[in-house]
Order: sequence, then C-alpha cells, then structure tokens
Amino acid sequence: MQGIIVIGGGILGLSTALHILQARPGTRLVLVEKEQTIAAHQTGHNSGVIHSGLYYKPGSLKAINCREGYDRLLRFCREENIRHEICGKIVVATSEQALPQLQELHRRGVANGLQGLKFLNPAEIRDIEPHCTGISGLLVPEAGIVDYPAVAEKYAEKITEMGGEIVLGERVEEIRQNGNQVEVIGASRTWKGNAVVACAGLQSDRLARQTEPALPLRILPFRGEYYKLRPSSARLVNHLIYPVPDPAFPFLGVHFTRMINGGVECGPNAVFAFGREAYQKTDFNLRDTLDALAWPGFHKVAAKHWRSGLGEYHRSFSKLAFVRALQNLVPEIQAEDLEPGGSGIRAQACDRSGKLLDDFDFRVSRNIIHVCNAPSPAATASLAIGKTIADNLLSLLQ
Repeated sequence: MQGIIVIGGGILGLSTALHILQARPGTRLVLVEKEQTIAAHQTGHNSGVIHSGLYYKPGSLKAINCREGYDRLLRFCREENIRHEICGKIVVATSEQALPQLQELHRRGVANGLQGLKFLNPAEIRDIEPHCTGISGLLVPEAGIVDYPAVAEKYAEKITEMGGEIVLGERVEEIRQNGNQVEVIGASRTWKGNAVVACAGLQSDRLARQTEPALPLRILPFRGEYYKLRPSSARLVNHLIYPVPDPAFPFLGVHFTRMINGGVECGPNAVFAFGREAYQKTDFNLRDTLDALAWPGFHKVAAKHWRSGLGEYHRSFSKLAFVRALQNLVPEIQAEDLEPGGSGIRAQACDRSGKLLDDFDFRVSRNIIHVCNAPSPAATASLAIGKTIADNLLSLLQ
C-alpha cells in the first residue's frame, strides 16, 4: 500500500489530503501540522470572503481555480450545512483616475465568466450601501462570505473518516529523498512514504529548499491589520465594500467586510512583518527578519514600493490615518466607530528580481510537490486546487 505524507494543516493541505483519499481509497495517508490545531495561520486569520474571480488575469491559475473552486465550495457548504451567504459586493471608484481600472475589472470579470456584473452610478451605489459614496461602482453579485475554519474542520473530519491520520503539534525538521521513498523527519517522529505534498504556507520556501536548494524565491511576510465596527455602527455597512485596487500595489486596499458570524471588519492595511508569525506589532523573529532582509528581491520590492509602504505603516500606528482611508468609501466613519480587530500574515512569494508572484506556484521534485505560493483566492479555490495537486501527485506514483 502506498504511503503519502501531507505537510501542513491549512485549508490547502487538508483539501489535498481529502482529494487523495477520495481518488485512492485505502491510501495510507498522514497529515502533519506543527501547531496544536488545524487552520492556525492563514486559514484561521482569513477574512472569510468567497471570491468570485473578478480580479484575476483570465487564463491564470488563480482565475481558473477560483471559478471552479467557487462552485465546488458552495456545493460543499450546502451539503455539509456550513454557514455561508452570497451577499454580493460593490467595488467603488472614488476618483476619475480609478475609472479605467474599474473598466478593466469588469473586462476581467466577464472574461472569467462572472454573472450579473453591473456598473453603478452614485445613486445606485447608495441604494445598495446608503452610507457609501463614489463616482462609479461595480456590482459583483456572486461574492459572498463563509467561515473558512469551519470548512477546514469539515475537511479534517472527512479525512479521518476515510482512514487518514492527522498529527498535530509536530514540526517537520527535514525531508529526505531516498530513491522512491521519502522520509519526513519531525521533532519526535519520522514518517516514510512514497510521496510528499508540502502545503506549508509561511514556511513553504524553507521546506522546498531542502529538496530544491537553488529555489529561486523566498516568502516575505506581510501583516494585514483590521479594525471592527462597533455594534452601534454596524448599520454603516450592509455587505462588502471594496475600493478599486491600485494596479501598481500588490494588495487590494482597505475595505469593509461583513462577517458570517456577525460584525463588520475594516481593513486590512499591509505592512512588512518582522516575523512569519508576527501577528502583533511588537512581535519580532530575528531569523525571519534576517532571511527577508538578505533576499535580493526584498531590496527591490522596498525600493519600488517604499512610498506606499510608508503609508501602510502610518496607518498601522495611526488610527486617524486608518480612519481617513476608510472615509474614502464611507465618509461618516469616525474613530469612535472602530475597535481593534484581528490580524493575519500573508505568505507572499518573491523572486530574486523583486517580482511578487501573483499566481499559484507549485514545484515538483521527483515524488515531492511543494506549494510555494498560494495567495488569495486560495481558500475559495481550495477544493479545485486540492484536486489539482492530488491528481498531479498521484500521477507521479504511476
């Protein structure tokens, strides 16, 4: 019986393990996660948005997997009674300069097969979001919200029901390839198998370098920080309100997200984090910081985006600056309407030239697949991406 080891208990690792067992029932499979719970990092700090595929370059892995994963996710949530809602969102242009990019988003959305896209004039924006102002908007009715940790828990439940083993609290220290066998060495245990999938998120490049020492990318951690609307101010936002993103900056900008379990999140900003798990402003990890600073691509990213980066840091430490960014979309927002929210770390792959990888990146090393970049919409697309990875892995064993 073939043995397969999956590293990483986030939503992608869990989806991949699930699809392996569905395709090959009876496979001896173990999933190894370094934390004491699954979904402890990017999945557990996710904003909960079900992405429709609006932003992504047509034909890209992100676009293809988002659309396929969107349908699969909704079907899974209905079948498993997981709370979700297709509430729609509006993308709002607040200046003339943003109008061409709004047109481009519409073009991409149509090319990616989105249904019901509609341009909105200022009055139509207010009909949907009475406290939002803009000179033009784009209605995206297929966007929604869900509890991704609940989705991940259901994946895990199905894995164990099908005979897979989930091992928590075990950090992978080393991966060794010995002919057709692979050894995964943890802090206290070692596993042997025929193949490995590493879906290690924030640690993905470190694991990948064990079998591909010349890996041409590194993970740069960016922290996104949120505020929440106080319950008395939640009336200011009905659903999801996004700005038109700046195409020169690799993040979407601060926005408003109604959460499936109640409340409204505001944010995030995007600041370089001094640690791959540095969720608080004061968190610091020397190894992570030195790894990032030593990477040539980081210097080029900093040189290109330093002005935008300073603005993000300003919003990080100044609540009033954060409020002013939110007021571009909802002018009534005041500092007293906000209370501290959560934060998340984005595992952003960067190559030597300073290019921030925008699409999914998979590396195959004989009988090992490393998922080296899995940006948003990875959670939405998890069932599609997991199937793709599982199919590719099983083809290596034939």
